[in-house]
Amino acid sequence: MTATWTSARGIPVPDRVPAPLRRAYVEQGLVPGRDLYTLFRAQVAEHPERPAIIDGEGTLDYATLDQRARRIAAALVAAGAGAGDVVGVHLPGGRRALAADLAVAAIGAVALPYPVGRGRQDSLALLGRARARAVITTAEWNGVPLARTLADLRADLPHLRTVAVFGAAPDGCVPLDPWLVGRPDGEFRETVAVDAEAPARILVTSGSEDRPKMVAYSHNAMAGGRGNYVRALRRGADPMRCLVLMPLASSYGSLGLLVLVRLGGTLVLLDGFDPAAALRAVTEHRPSHLFAVPTMLRRIAEAPREPGEDLSSLRAVVSSAAPLPPQTLRVTLARFGCPVVNIYGSTDGVNCHTTWTRPATDTRRAGRPDPAVAEIRVVGPDGRTLPSGEAGEIQARGPMTPLCYPDAPELDAAYRTPDGWVRTGDRGLVDGEGELWVLDRLRHTVIRGGYTISPAEVERHIGAHPAIADVACVPVPDPDLNERLCACVARRRGTEPPTLSELQTFLERERGLERRKLPEHLLALDRLPLGPTGKVCRSTLARLAVTQAAGSARTPSTAQGASR
Repeated sequence: MTATWTSARGIPVPDRVPAPLRRAYVEQGLVPGRDLYTLFRAQVAEHPERPAIIDGEGTLDYATLDQRARRIAAALVAAGAGAGDVVGVHLPGGRRALAADLAVAAIGAVALPYPVGRGRQDSLALLGRARARAVITTAEWNGVPLARTLADLRADLPHLRTVAVFGAAPDGCVPLDPWLVGRPDGEFRETVAVDAEAPARILVTSGSEDRPKMVAYSHNAMAGGRGNYVRALRRGADPMRCLVLMPLASSYGSLGLLVLVRLGGTLVLLDGFDPAAALRAVTEHRPSHLFAVPTMLRRIAEAPREPGEDLSSLRAVVSSAAPLPPQTLRVTLARFGCPVVNIYGSTDGVNCHTTWTRPATDTRRAGRPDPAVAEIRVVGPDGRTLPSGEAGEIQARGPMTPLCYPDAPELDAAYRTPDGWVRTGDRGLVDGEGELWVLDRLRHTVIRGGYTISPAEVERHIGAHPAIADVACVPVPDPDLNERLCACVARRRGTEPPTLSELQTFLERERGLERRKLPEHLLALDRLPLGPTGKVCRSTLARLAVTQAAGSARTPSTAQGASR
């Protein structure tokens, strides 16, 4: 029987995992059986003066962070938000975003964080589909008037009643700063009973496939399943001290909240990503762990060394959100001198990790699945589990598995099996040692004249070129063959990128890539653009590739991306 929670505004959120399995996770101690704010309050009681956050504004301890969260909670309640509501959190990463997350949990509401940098249409779609009752934002970010933009959306979002703002609040919005400095009624002191299996957070995909998907997680799935995978990275008894470089509102970045709620650790946060600033933060603040996406790691590893640089505090560098290229592993190991943990995971509830202590030519090995996080199986087209060594679709189910795609039964039908397994759309196998190998994406393909090309495979080979630092392959529409492959590359410092002909020769002669898989366009950039979640923005690259291809078609004599 499917358990269904319904939001205060009528959004149904069914749990696609069978209820007996959820009960078993509790009985086995794999999930805490308590809501996020109750877990955080326990951490506050145990070590109120321990640093919770270190950022550009200084150090914030657990007791003070809790006080700020309760004051924001009081402002939300005064504005009419409460238990069962969905509250958007549209903030740059930092102490305000974390306090807002905790405030939403304190009043029994569901947080919908999404990174700044997404445009008006994404805000309209996400807040509208979730029927968000309120949204917490800041007056301005990088010159963009976030508060004013969100306030104007209320005309098109009948359920959005409150826009709560840090900084100068436009007319009709709720200013949060007066609550933070103290008001007589300024702290939320109630205790809200929250079912640990009820939704706590709605994660948002990066939007690599059409429009962003929303994925609802319960308190147990967040603090239990996701918390278990973060705890497994601890590598010692001391509290984790984590430099987190991704946006906290991203799926990967959500581990920041779990470091506080589940592990009682300390977060080191920067205002934005800058390789030199990241290295200085390691030297100054002595984190035990650094979390980033592969592109960030590559840029940090190749940044010039500064006098006094000291990276010895790091126990591990953690990579996730995109495949880890072998060359990125190599330079990261060399620069940081500590193990590199590569996490294979997704917003949809998949997780497995492996630890690298030395360079490797093939980094598709994802490690041994942890049943405290998610069981993993590989199935054939008929849905039957395949024996070890046979490749098929990777599926996952366990304490980390989310509830569903809120109010989107068509997505549940596409990405979940009737008994709750998550269909990843990834092709992989489990080897004789029980380790998972992720071979390629089934859905991320380029169809050239009826032949299917895996961009991930081509990217692995291009990444081996000594002059290339970053690579992403995207499709370019073609009237004859439907699509052609464009290689978007960034050169290594001190080198020149290869021409298209040189790259094709390298791939065919030195890497043995089939001729029909060779890229037929080349887009050379100084750096690949990053999206709001810190990953390479493939949609931006696709637009640039299409524009270049159109120009090449008009002037074929100057086209670096001319077709073979």
